[in-house]
Amino acid sequence: MINILRGLLVVLCCAAGLAVADEKNISVTGGANRAIPIAVVPFGWQGGTVLPEDMADIIGNDLRNTGMYEPIPRQNMISLPTQASEIIYRDWQALGAQYVLVGSIAPTGGRLQVQFALFNVASQQQVAAGNVAGTPDQLRDMAHHVADQSFEKLTGIKGAFSTKMLYVTAERFSVNNTRYTLQRSDYDGARGVTLLQSREPILSPRYAPDGRRIAYVSFEQRRPRIFVQHIDTGRREQITNFQGLNGAPAWSPDGNRLAFVLSKDGNPEIYVMNLGSRQLQRVTNHYAIDTEPFWGKDGQTLYFTSDRAGKPQIYKQNIAGGEAQRVTFIGNYNANPKLSADEKMLVMIHRQDGFTNFKVAAQDLTRSGSAPRILSETSLDDSPTVAPNGTMLIYATRQQGRGVLMLVSTNGRVRLPIPTAQGDVREPSWSPYLN
Repeated sequence: MINILRGLLVVLCCAAGLAVADEKNISVTGGANRAIPIAVVPFGWQGGTVLPEDMADIIGNDLRNTGMYEPIPRQNMISLPTQASEIIYRDWQALGAQYVLVGSIAPTGGRLQVQFALFNVASQQQVAAGNVAGTPDQLRDMAHHVADQSFEKLTGIKGAFSTKMLYVTAERFSVNNTRYTLQRSDYDGARGVTLLQSREPILSPRYAPDGRRIAYVSFEQRRPRIFVQHIDTGRREQITNFQGLNGAPAWSPDGNRLAFVLSKDGNPEIYVMNLGSRQLQRVTNHYAIDTEPFWGKDGQTLYFTSDRAGKPQIYKQNIAGGEAQRVTFIGNYNANPKLSADEKMLVMIHRQDGFTNFKVAAQDLTRSGSAPRILSETSLDDSPTVAPNGTMLIYATRQQGRGVLMLVSTNGRVRLPIPTAQGDVREPSWSPYLN
């Protein structure tokens, strides 16, 4: 069954037994406007061994995932230049490429030196250029860095390819034996590492704005409690241990407070805790269920899900008090609110009709009364999380009976599965920009 709280009470239903249509295991492109063709040429390599990663492939995938650019297939490339002097622009014009990115990798004393340059094919002018150094194990980091730099020069939008992702896997070995794992990976699912394992459920992992801490719900000792964990050291501290529900933690923009849901007074309500003083403030006070808080960038506004109108809808309220304002009106179910960094876009789980048709949707908050735009293709989607630059989002869904993560560009042109660790995968959370 689908629980009204979706995120907060997911442990009570665990999405077990939900059968949905399979998602195609390929990227999907669409939309009225075509993505811009770009050629990311294989980087020249001046060493004698085979490199562990293909930098050009990673960069091309990064740019494609935004839905703004379409890499030219490598097999269609007429030539493979590695520097500006080798570029024959008419070759790339014949392929329809608007931009071409070239680069080279050279070994220098156990490290790798990467140089790259990006050119406009029509004007034959350089758009971006730079260099970056690192170890062979950091090739993916360097590739994401090149993609970030190129994307920002092309669009004026800061790239988000060097970010990370949190998610939870559940591996069921028998009826009473399930292992839950909190994982961290690159945004595209690569290089996953384990942060926590438990025989009891782990829910709602969330990155702090500093990128160094995470908050999550753990059912250790068979009751929900909220923990904060330092990523580098693994040190963690228990934040809540109230009777009843302790769930849905959300970091304030300054990282000094947590909003979460407690039912210690009998009804699920939203509270805010100052992490320094541990002072607790109740924000909502309503007989309905209030859950899934998400902070506005002013640090004073909370968006949340409530069924106070009879069906789950999204509201916002100032933490200092006052009446909650309803935000969503189209559809009989809108929940799990997430805002883009500029607060122009509200991402949510949306249902227009029926009982099981839950999809990821985005609503333009700059246009009053605008209808949510559907971004997913399956019917039991959950837990959307938005890239810090607002160009992509990741959500949980099911594919061939297994929980998986999907990435979709917010312009709707690209949709593809994220490779992750084994098990039933759920609860993704995108990191902020990282140093």
